[in-house]
Amino acid sequence: MLTYIVLLGPPGAGKGTQSKVLASELDVPHISSGDIFRDNIKNDTPLGRLAHKAISKGELVSDDLTIAMLRERFMQRDCANGAILDGFPRNPVQAEALEELLNSFGGQVNLVLFITSPVKSLIERLAGRWTCQAQGHTYHECFNPPKEKGICDIDGSALYQREDDKAETVLNRIEIYQNQTAPLIKYYDERGILARIDGVESIEKVSAQLMSVLKC
Repeated sequence: MLTYIVLLGPPGAGKGTQSKVLASELDVPHISSGDIFRDNIKNDTPLGRLAHKAISKGELVSDDLTIAMLRERFMQRDCANGAILDGFPRNPVQAEALEELLNSFGGQVNLVLFITSPVKSLIERLAGRWTCQAQGHTYHECFNPPKEKGICDIDGSALYQREDDKAETVLNRIEIYQNQTAPLIKYYDERGILARIDGVESIEKVSAQLMSVLKC
C-alpha cells in the first residue's frame, strides 16, 4: 500500500530529525520542497530553470511548478511505496493540489503528523546557535557550548550570531509559520487524519510518539 505522510511543525520543532526516523522505519524517502528545488536547479532541468528564474527575481516558486516537480519525484523508483512530505503543502490550496496529484495515480495522504512545541522552546533551540568566523563551525549556548565563551574550540576564531539565528528573527519566522499554516492544520484536522505530537520531549521520546501513531 502506498504511504504518503505530511510532516508539519514550526521552525525548530525537529521535523528534519524525525523525518529521517520515519523514512527509515517505513522504507520511503523524505521529500522536502526545498530539496526538490535545489536538485532541479543543480541539474539544470527544464523545471529547475523555471524555478531558478522565479527565485532569482525574489518570487515564490508557483504551486503549479512545485506540483510538477513533485509529480516527477513521485515517479522515481524509491517512491514505489510512498513518501514523507516536508515543506509542502503550506496551505489548503496546496493541500488540494497535492490531493489531486496523488489521486491521479491512486495515492492519498494517509496521515498528517503535526509536531508541536511552545514558542519559548523553539526560540531556545534556534536562537542559541553561534558560528565561528573562520570556518563556520557551529555551537549552541545550551546544547553544545564552546569551552571558552565566544571562541571556537577548533580554530580559535571568534563566534558570531547570524541574523537568521537572532531571537527577534526567529520569533518572526515562527509567527509567519503559525499564521500561514493554521488553516492547513484545520483542513487536515477536519478530515480526521491529523495527529499532534509533543515536540518538547527528547528526540527518542518524540520518535516513540510517532511510531505509536503509525501503529494505530
